[in-house]
Amino acid sequence: MKAQTKETQSAYTPHSAVEALKEGNQRFLNKQQVTRDLLGQVKDTTGGQYPFAVVLSCIDSRVPVELVFDQGIGDIFSARVAGNIVNEDLLGSIEYGCKVAGSKAVVVLGHTGCGAVKGACDDVQLGNITPLLAKIKPSVEAVKSPEESDLRTSSNAAFVHDVVYKNVELTLNNLRNDSPLLRDMENDGDIAVIGAVYDVASGKVDFL
Repeated sequence: MKAQTKETQSAYTPHSAVEALKEGNQRFLNKQQVTRDLLGQVKDTTGGQYPFAVVLSCIDSRVPVELVFDQGIGDIFSARVAGNIVNEDLLGSIEYGCKVAGSKAVVVLGHTGCGAVKGACDDVQLGNITPLLAKIKPSVEAVKSPEESDLRTSSNAAFVHDVVYKNVELTLNNLRNDSPLLRDMENDGDIAVIGAVYDVASGKVDFL
């Protein structure tokens, strides 16, 4: 398979870009990945890049974004940070991917058993990890059940699971609130903005 070109990128709609990621994950699950000449794609993309989507995900080594969506070199912008949160730098990166480079979809991808979410649940205090986890704490607080403090920790898998999903939801809210550019592009139908959660046990992506 050849790398994306300006023409193939332009043929995507926001809907078809999301569908391409869904189909890629299904191929990954079915062990039917597309055969790619990756070095050929390196050559194809020497003069430029035309990714069709941006994926904001966690740095977790179990979530290699291109692999789980069965994509090659030049297909997606991959923005990674612990806890898949957004800040000014990440928003700028996503804005570049969409407004400047032409991507048609933005996916905020959380994952089950997220260590950053667990750290926020346990109120971990450690170096620069502390201010990062502070960006996840609103998701911890937004999950109201259970109420007992001893059950609102990383040892409660169900609670962590709920916070993972809430964190994706609030990251989407923050993205829209803090980036008028992306919000306007979504409202105008130029891009799709969607959340998803990757299951580290099965490899399946649950699109929200």
